[in-house]
Amino acid sequence: MRTTVGIIGAGPAGLLLARLLHNAGIDSVVLESRDRAYVEQRQRAGILEQGTVDVLRAAGAGERMEREGLRHDGIELRYERKRHRVDFPALTGGRSVMVYAQTEVCKDLIALQIEEGGPLLFEAEALAVEGADSAGPRVRFRHGGREDVLECEYVVGCDGFWGVARQAIPEELTRVFERTYPFGWLGILADVPPSHDELVYARHDRGFALLSMRSPSVSRLYLQVPEGTDAESWGDEEIWAELERRFETDDDWRLRRGPITQKSVTPMRSYVHEPMRYGRLFLAGDAAHIVPPTGAKGLNLAVGDVVTFARALTYEKETGSTELLDTYSETCLSRVWQAERFSYDMTTLLHRTPDATPFEDRLQVARLDRIAGSRAAETDLAEGYTGFAFE
Repeated sequence: MRTTVGIIGAGPAGLLLARLLHNAGIDSVVLESRDRAYVEQRQRAGILEQGTVDVLRAAGAGERMEREGLRHDGIELRYERKRHRVDFPALTGGRSVMVYAQTEVCKDLIALQIEEGGPLLFEAEALAVEGADSAGPRVRFRHGGREDVLECEYVVGCDGFWGVARQAIPEELTRVFERTYPFGWLGILADVPPSHDELVYARHDRGFALLSMRSPSVSRLYLQVPEGTDAESWGDEEIWAELERRFETDDDWRLRRGPITQKSVTPMRSYVHEPMRYGRLFLAGDAAHIVPPTGAKGLNLAVGDVVTFARALTYEKETGSTELLDTYSETCLSRVWQAERFSYDMTTLLHRTPDATPFEDRLQVARLDRIAGSRAAETDLAEGYTGFAFE
């Protein structure tokens, strides 16, 4: 099998890249180790930055998002029983975010790929990337019980942290930057309308809490819990009681309760792999970087990566110049590190570490007071949350 771009991974990054290349007249093949049902059901991110929304619209993948997605023009910060709303459009010149789950993005892109795009092979396990530093890289993969080879001009690894793409980069050429956090998020899905029409980020002495949503009838909520917590060790009543404590305010706001349909614990870490390119192998998304979910940046960073690659390859095809391909890693990493900074700032602003001192507690409150009282500080948060420009 032969193609121009071999894409490993049919998450939102790989699927969107295939769509962008198709629209540019560049052929690709997507290899995905899981079956279609798994890809369309795995719960991940749910917040799309303004730039991601714009890219999906321009790619012809925004019709259902426009109809079913929930535009949000701000978030609410809660601390010391106080509430402060951050107005995104007023602070960013009109930018906002969209609540639209990754599962739905994948469904939309899969349907388009099957109807209009190149081959999309499910249950096709990539085994190795070979010849990444040559003019003809290859992806060895297993599909339908037999091994095969995909010959490419370029390979893009959108196969996540545990994928094979990154392993093809010689260790002596790489640098890794990472940080793990001593807490995670206990996340629940509940069949109850959201208790607020925008996301609520709460800093509390007992730990962080987040009120989010998947639809007008389904709530998504999170609690900060110790690292290594078993989700099943928390009973439903215990979860609701703790959420109520952490979201408490001095007004008459109340948290709506409903049946909990899913529980899981998400670990928290920051990770960056440099470089993001080796020869004709390019890394995108979680294959190259991970952010804690506090800043809602993971999916959006992956979109930025594949937009950068698609533009660079289109430029090469139109002009013969590899200038943009050659600077892919530097271009992406500039945005990645800004997102890492923002996610780290949000995480340390709102979470309480196990050994936090009263001094550190007061600093967190002072930082929140600064955001609530300074348009400049509030604007910095709004600009970071709604997204850094795709170069």
